[in-house]
Amino acid sequence: MAIVVLSRGRCGLSKGITCYMITMAIADLLVCIFNVALDSFRYHFPYTFLMYTSVCRVTAIMQVSSVQFSVWSTTLFTLDRFVAICCPKLKLKYCTRRTATVILAAVSVLSFVMNIPAYFRYEPYSVVANVQWGCRTVKGYVSSPAWIAYKWVASLSVPLLPFPLLLLLNFLTVQHILMTSRSRRALKAHGPGEASSDPVLKSRRTTIVLLFTVSGSFMVLWMPIVILDLLFDFTEMSTLEGAISLHLTMRITLLMMYSSTCTNTCIYILTQRRFRAEILNMVKYPLILLFKFHK
Repeated sequence: MAIVVLSRGRCGLSKGITCYMITMAIADLLVCIFNVALDSFRYHFPYTFLMYTSVCRVTAIMQVSSVQFSVWSTTLFTLDRFVAICCPKLKLKYCTRRTATVILAAVSVLSFVMNIPAYFRYEPYSVVANVQWGCRTVKGYVSSPAWIAYKWVASLSVPLLPFPLLLLLNFLTVQHILMTSRSRRALKAHGPGEASSDPVLKSRRTTIVLLFTVSGSFMVLWMPIVILDLLFDFTEMSTLEGAISLHLTMRITLLMMYSSTCTNTCIYILTQRRFRAEILNMVKYPLILLFKFHK
């Protein structure tokens, strides 16, 4: 629904930011499909085509790629808002639909290409009637220098690099908005009532709310799994891998991470009045058709 509503272009947003928000919704939907729905289906129905080794390997690529694309689409959205607000000279060239399309297409292709090695991470769990079933990690995954290098590149791309970028961009954007807002109030020399009705200041406040809720909820929901990954890499927690408490902790952090793919639509509804109106129209439309058909 979010993809359809944003694609219609009736939410009062620029074409560039609409492109980023549509891409974020698509990336989040891919995470829900490959990382949640297919995994759940494979768990409850183990003897299906999804258990073929080749299908399992392709699914592994899509799982890692969709998560990476979701993270970087959120980061690029934040970067676009930073340029639009803090860099007025660069805004005319960068904050366009064409630039957004090129950047997002390049990132989507790069996310897939970077994770092609994930296909070779797994080997067949068993072979039945010359058919390869299941996936298990190859034996050299933990000790091989090539796989260790791949894991470090994957960790840098998601989430070690996006997190500092999000924090820095949000800090610089909010700092710029607060400074320009104070300058605008001083130049206009209005009272509090008139300043609160200033459409420019109102637009900036809306921008802060949208920016902070999208990137802030993302960072909060991703933070536990980032901390857990760092602990695994730099401490002896890997020796506790069979512990029930650690297993539950990992499941909870994964649940929070995947929940981040469901929050953006809720944020749009809470912060964007026109988006709420379009969602309501979409919900009412089939009911109106049924009413007319009944009459």
